[in-house]
Amino acid sequence: MWDVLEINEMADLEPYRPAWRKLLEKTPQASFFQSLDWLECYWRHFQKDQRLRVLIVGPPERPIGIVPLVERTEIRKIGKIRVLTYPLDDWGSFYGPISNQPLEALYAALLHVKKTRQSWDMVDLRWHPEEGCDTAETDRLMQLADMHPRRSQRAETCLIDLIGDWNAYLSLRNSKWRNNLQRWLRRAHEAGEVRLERYRPLGSAASDGEPCWNLLDECQRLAAVSWQGSSTTGTTISHHTITDFIRDTHQAAAAGGFLDLNLLRLNEQPIAFAYNYHFQGQVYGMRVGFDPEFTRLTPGNVLYALAIEDCYARGDVRYDLGAGSLEIKRYFQSRIAPIYQSTHYRSRAVKGQILRLRANLVDWWQEKNPAPAE
Repeated sequence: MWDVLEINEMADLEPYRPAWRKLLEKTPQASFFQSLDWLECYWRHFQKDQRLRVLIVGPPERPIGIVPLVERTEIRKIGKIRVLTYPLDDWGSFYGPISNQPLEALYAALLHVKKTRQSWDMVDLRWHPEEGCDTAETDRLMQLADMHPRRSQRAETCLIDLIGDWNAYLSLRNSKWRNNLQRWLRRAHEAGEVRLERYRPLGSAASDGEPCWNLLDECQRLAAVSWQGSSTTGTTISHHTITDFIRDTHQAAAAGGFLDLNLLRLNEQPIAFAYNYHFQGQVYGMRVGFDPEFTRLTPGNVLYALAIEDCYARGDVRYDLGAGSLEIKRYFQSRIAPIYQSTHYRSRAVKGQILRLRANLVDWWQEKNPAPAE
């Protein structure tokens, strides 16, 4: 079994930056969220009540995998509990070990978690990826590590599998959808000159890491005048509580070659945006919005259509539209993908066992009272 080195201070990860990037490039369906660049930004802004636990699996000079974890405090009805989980914090859809051997890396990490001091009430591995450490494999590895996982669905997201070309995508939509698309585009072009501006810098390593702050500013202005301007969730890109975090991650994404910023312009005026990240053909839709003044032009739909067509032209392989607002996104999806989590409750933690009993009661009730079929 592989040796595991645990790192608890962000500064101590710096020597592993080159290895982290190399492993990220080999990780199935990897994303910006799994990069050290994103973790640094996240930790800078959200480390309160959290303990960093990054596990380096294998020889430190040449690790076979990296498993970032955080031990955090969460509030439940029974009070504060300590949860060991991935650091994604619902910013994206999927997360897992950074490795081209993710099963070996995760198993070694779980054994390390079991044999070291347990200050957590539960291990909650959330946001299982679709490849590598998928839900079934995560559950199996937790069991092998003498854990007792309870699987549950956390959310769901809309995915577009970019198979073939744009014409192939259109052929899978019904005639009503294609007619609507033509009507959206015609109406927009009748209003003036319409164009999609897509900014994907290659990154600082290719001397192309300029963040283009003016483009981010335009996205945030559109978010502020859209429904997001009145949102109180604190997760919209214009919300004052996360503005600094968004700007930090924006700069890191541009420098690392992860940024995918889309603006729909009408006579050069921005009327809609899709703020995304991308990596090796995997596109993740962070936030979208449009100026309500142009609602009659369905700018959101026009933007999605033009961006998807452009994804095909660029050779992207998957577009994750993200969780939330699924009714709108279903119009463009290939499929709905569930987002699962697997939870193990520590046997000697009173709060953990209370949560386990409650979860068992929920499972029992749902089994006795199944939801009606749609």
